[in-house]
Amino acid sequence: MAKTDSTGSTWRYRWAHRQNVRRVSTYRGAEAAWRRRDDELRRLRALAADFQGSAAAGVGLALELAADEVVLWALPAAQLVEVRHSTVLPAPDLTVAPRTGQLRPRRPDGVRVTDAGMAVITSRRLVLLGGRGRRDWAYGRITGLAHDPAAPVTLIQVLDRRSTSGLLLPADATTDFRFKLTLAFADAIEQRAAVIAQLDELIAEHAQLKPFRPAAATPGQARLSSLVPGGRRTIAVAAAIALLVPAALIESDPSDPTGGAEVAVAATPAPTTSATPALIRQAGPALALKTPPAKPTQSPRPSPSATQRPRCGGPENPLGYGFCGGTRIRKPAAEVCDWFDCVPQFWAGRGYLVQCRDGSVSLAGGRANACAEHQGVRRTITK
Repeated sequence: MAKTDSTGSTWRYRWAHRQNVRRVSTYRGAEAAWRRRDDELRRLRALAADFQGSAAAGVGLALELAADEVVLWALPAAQLVEVRHSTVLPAPDLTVAPRTGQLRPRRPDGVRVTDAGMAVITSRRLVLLGGRGRRDWAYGRITGLAHDPAAPVTLIQVLDRRSTSGLLLPADATTDFRFKLTLAFADAIEQRAAVIAQLDELIAEHAQLKPFRPAAATPGQARLSSLVPGGRRTIAVAAAIALLVPAALIESDPSDPTGGAEVAVAATPAPTTSATPALIRQAGPALALKTPPAKPTQSPRPSPSATQRPRCGGPENPLGYGFCGGTRIRKPAAEVCDWFDCVPQFWAGRGYLVQCRDGSVSLAGGRANACAEHQGVRRTITK
């Protein structure tokens, strides 16, 4: 037997059931997405702590290692690419940005494949052992590095080479390659601890975003508006139309039903002959000029407040600067030090905005001595 309320109706129970199904479905989807990112962050954290190489890993490779050089990782399938029109790439940094979307296995425009072989990450360089020879990118000579956000391509610029080159990788191996290359570069400048600390902070911030299980809806919470298709939105639209239509009719000035124009006639009309047609339609004896109704004054509409962008742990500021990932800031706003704790001689820096380990902000991102007196680089500030 169906449940009913005090009036013998069952619609309140049906409403509560639909609400609970929708809430649970939304919660499960959000919780699954949150867990996937949490698992990825923790996997990268474990990899950053245990990522080590060995000289034995290079046995069998056509690669001569230096005395203190070890092989960290090797990928059998990689392609060497070159850019036809070179541009200045951003300086390499230690920002960790786990992939959120699916990379498309395509080659960007302006990039051509020139060789293929095995990509090897060592403690001192990135190497491609190709069919046409070997291509090296020593960490100490890299001046620019960029990962394509939509394609599995990494481009690199070095001091002793004018053209820009890089690697095109399998899409499913790109995330690990980019992260391990970041770790190798961090080891070369003795900043592995900064990468691990950045991951710890990302994990802590992500833990605060875990969705909560919604409260169950009860039949007593049902409103009569739920009986109308569309609910409160339909009622609001109908009310707006009911207010706008009369206002539109009042503001409109309907023309004379006869279609003629009203023309003022002189008090003493000029004599006319019967042969002359009447060109002026005489107004009625009690013709009165219509005064258009005064339009109601509308109060000025308040301007919408600017939507605050997520800062991902950054201090509150109207500049949109934070730690969520995005574009590096090389020309910060003049008032940046009003919202961030800038280091001494901040404007003498040449690079992009970074946060140091002690919380201060420097404009020397991408340089080897960035935050040298402030415990090293912690993360990049983006917009």
